[in-house]
Amino acid sequence: MTLDWPTLLPLIFAGLMGIAILVYVVLDGFDLGIGILFAAAGDHEKDTMIAAIGPFWDANETWLVLAVGLLLVAFPMAHGVILTALYIPVFLLLVGLILRGVAFDFRAKVPTHRKARWDFAFLAGSLLAALAQGYMLGVYVLGLQTGLAAFAFGLLVAVCLAAAYAAMGAAWLIYKTEGELQQKAILWLRSALVFTVLGMGAVSLATPLASPRIFARWFVFPEMLYLAPLPILSALLFLWLWRLTFRLAETGDTHSLKPFLALAAIFTLGFLGLAWSFYPFVVPERLTIWQAASATGSLGLILVGTAFVLPVMIGATIYVYRVFGGKAADLRYD
Repeated sequence: MTLDWPTLLPLIFAGLMGIAILVYVVLDGFDLGIGILFAAAGDHEKDTMIAAIGPFWDANETWLVLAVGLLLVAFPMAHGVILTALYIPVFLLLVGLILRGVAFDFRAKVPTHRKARWDFAFLAGSLLAALAQGYMLGVYVLGLQTGLAAFAFGLLVAVCLAAAYAAMGAAWLIYKTEGELQQKAILWLRSALVFTVLGMGAVSLATPLASPRIFARWFVFPEMLYLAPLPILSALLFLWLWRLTFRLAETGDTHSLKPFLALAAIFTLGFLGLAWSFYPFVVPERLTIWQAASATGSLGLILVGTAFVLPVMIGATIYVYRVFGGKAADLRYD
């Protein structure tokens, strides 16, 4: 492959889009997960959970905006194909994000006797957004297929991704809270891990069956050697994390951040496996990165703008997480 600008620029934007999606899944995953965990929390615990994500959740969603924006401007053909095929789940995703955003503010402003309905709206919006993302992932893995089998697989991945987000939320609560809520979060993490493993296993089994080309990358020597470290490392991290959940109750805050970092690493390994499987296609088996890319001149201009925007986003994210580090305080709106 000749690495001239027409070849290199689409690769750069594919990498940037992939990074934006991964950062969104990790960061917004934990606050979507905390919203899902509202189903098992008490009223006072919900206030503490909101305080644990309050400074971060809105900014986390900007990474989704960046990813979709890059897809639109850098790969417009793929944007049209993917969003047309996934029109309904994308619509439901937006409804869920809007619902949880409205509920986040309204729960603090309504009378106490009406607070419960907005807590339920926050839970419903978080769950709907997570399920919609999981369904889109499942259908994308199958090459945007339609039919009963694709629908059923999409639902399976939707449930398992919601559980994975709940695990991320529980891991974040272990880091940001203490006392009884922290102990509850350990139990929530342990339960959610089972469905997370199921979801990653389902995607891993279905991905090579979606295409003979992908099957060859997974199970034909020597290509399979390149992929082998990813599932092995993921399995080891899951086992280590499972054992850690039984030690967290005794060690207090000594290892409180490790569950979140372990899950972030597992998500990263899973993402790398999908990227390796589908490369060089941006729409599975239909459009390659270069076929779907915008004109070279347009990509060059967009890259200049991205070079200014991306460092600002990264710097702002790091700054916010540093300033609001430590344990979540009592929820206040004054």
